[in-house]
Amino acid sequence: MRIIVVAGARPNFVKVAPIMEAFKKHHGLSVTLVHTGQHYDDALSSAFFKDLAMPEADVYLGVGSGRHGEQTGKVLAAFEDVLSKRSIDIVMVVGDVNSTVACALTAAKCQIPVAHVEAGLRSFDRTIPEEVNRVVTDALADYLFTPSADADRNLIREGVPKERIYRVGNVMIDTLRRYEHDARARKIPSKFNLQPGGYAVCTLHRPSNVDSEQELRGVVRILEGLQGQCDVVFPIHPRTRKKLDEFGLIPSLHRFTRLHPIEPLGYLDFLGLLADAALVLTDSGGIQEETTALGVPCLTMRAHTERPVTVTQGTNVVVGTDPKVVLQVAGRALAGDWPRGAIPEGWDGCAAERIAQVICARTPTLAPREMDDEHVTALYGAIVPKDRMRDQR
Repeated sequence: MRIIVVAGARPNFVKVAPIMEAFKKHHGLSVTLVHTGQHYDDALSSAFFKDLAMPEADVYLGVGSGRHGEQTGKVLAAFEDVLSKRSIDIVMVVGDVNSTVACALTAAKCQIPVAHVEAGLRSFDRTIPEEVNRVVTDALADYLFTPSADADRNLIREGVPKERIYRVGNVMIDTLRRYEHDARARKIPSKFNLQPGGYAVCTLHRPSNVDSEQELRGVVRILEGLQGQCDVVFPIHPRTRKKLDEFGLIPSLHRFTRLHPIEPLGYLDFLGLLADAALVLTDSGGIQEETTALGVPCLTMRAHTERPVTVTQGTNVVVGTDPKVVLQVAGRALAGDWPRGAIPEGWDGCAAERIAQVICARTPTLAPREMDDEHVTALYGAIVPKDRMRDQR
């Protein structure tokens, strides 16, 4: 079976790494890795390949940055050229970036089945470009691999046939569990003279938070207030840095004595920083999941989240962007007034193997319904000890 796996941006690499590793264990799969080049900055691209021990991409499209339509169009044209020169059985896309929807659309037009990893997530806010990407990709997909039960329900409500839906768990957590020990061993907090559990981490990059001067000034006020309560490490995304510079806000950051503005980090360094944080403020979907798995309090600075399981079961609270509200909730979290949370079902480090099993079998092995012991044994027997099967349900 000939499969193309597509990656384009930082969150994609973290999801693709365990999938590529799982596919290597199954004979009869010929896998081609395509890197679209949507993220081309070293800290957001090549550094992740090195940290995650990923093979070099077989095909690099080099589309670069651009407006949504421009970037999506570049990927469409370049990926169509790739497909025209190969005989492919499945195109697998992950996440919700422009590369995801562009490659799914290209494959569908070429009559090639599409597999979508992380299907079914919804914020129900179509002013967010990623939400549009998610909806379109899921409408085109033949295999929809979901991370949680709410994603199953979203797809069924949208009319996706149940036999196309496979709840496999969260592949991002596969990578986190594999590298967590190595990441902590790097002792990244000590490089900033910080103690584990004695600092906050802030990451922001979404247009709704950084493209408007008014919103970005609000972010600076939040950073100012937060660094009055604890040290804050602020890895600055290239998009955010550009806007901070454009609006003349960089000097303000350097006046805050307990704020540490730094360049973006590679995967292992950032995971090590995240794992020992007392608090995380972010607008990233993946970080909401990672903090839930790590048990770290997370404030999501958005109006909605497409990952509600991190709120209902995990350690995440959606707080919006009002500085007064954010700082009030942050103070509670730093004082220990926060839910302990739990790790959702299937976030156990084995999601990629389940995906590989489904692809190899070409038949449903985990549908969004209750399973009897025979079904559980069929899916988990080779990868989860028998005494834990009941817990996995």
